[in-house]
Amino acid sequence: MTLETVSTTKAFGGVQGVYRHQSRETKTPMTFSVFLPPQPGPRPVVWYLSGLTCTHANVTEKGHFQRLCAELGLIFVAPDTSPRGEGVPDDTEGAYDFGLGAGFYVDATEAPWAANYRMESYVVSELPGVIAANFPADMARQGLTGHSMGGHGALTLALKNPGRWKSVSAFAPIASPMRCPWGEKALGGYLGPDRAAWRRHDATALIEDGARLPELLVDQGEADNFLQNQLKPELLEAACRDAGIPLTLRRQPGYDHSYYFIASFMDDHLRWHAERL
Repeated sequence: MTLETVSTTKAFGGVQGVYRHQSRETKTPMTFSVFLPPQPGPRPVVWYLSGLTCTHANVTEKGHFQRLCAELGLIFVAPDTSPRGEGVPDDTEGAYDFGLGAGFYVDATEAPWAANYRMESYVVSELPGVIAANFPADMARQGLTGHSMGGHGALTLALKNPGRWKSVSAFAPIASPMRCPWGEKALGGYLGPDRAAWRRHDATALIEDGARLPELLVDQGEADNFLQNQLKPELLEAACRDAGIPLTLRRQPGYDHSYYFIASFMDDHLRWHAERL
């Protein structure tokens, strides 16, 4: 596997890099970013999964994580949200919530998506192998977080892989894709109409079916335009309460769904992960 360095920039004594490789899962080139703190490795790793329409660049440029990652000695990895490139299928109407930029961190089973849209296997298996082979990462100490669609990904992947990530958090996650328009469109398109197959990609359903996390931190802006129809944190809150999962759900007055919200609470999440890693 050849890893191409797209760019490197010194920041807070560490290095912010962008890299590209040919993915066996998506059958496309995939671009991701890695921040390396100044401390010598091996260092713990925090993974960040981005939301709809985003790439690695959104959090890399707007997430304001580099200073504290440098202080705490955390490697920060930001994958893309979907396969990209010529020949990769996209929504025929160019909708933002399906197709390119909207992989939902699932392995698609329906044509034409199944050939390339394998973001679950990419994030869980392939990219960690790339990170372990090329960076001074302590793969026994990994944390996982994400925003919106990426918050959904962080929750579901952690629930399905107990012990893999030692710490889990989310910013405004899609709590129950089975019960919101974004999720119904994505899961129906990628996985087909059988709603029983959707349950392993829905955090609340996974918890109802017995999956567990040791603890969870979630921040949610109360001025978020998507709060009521798409995100529904109350469903996650109820599922965690019934399952006995310690959930710290912080409802933040006045904050919306933007990267201003994420940047405002990024330090809290990084410290949460550092304490557990």
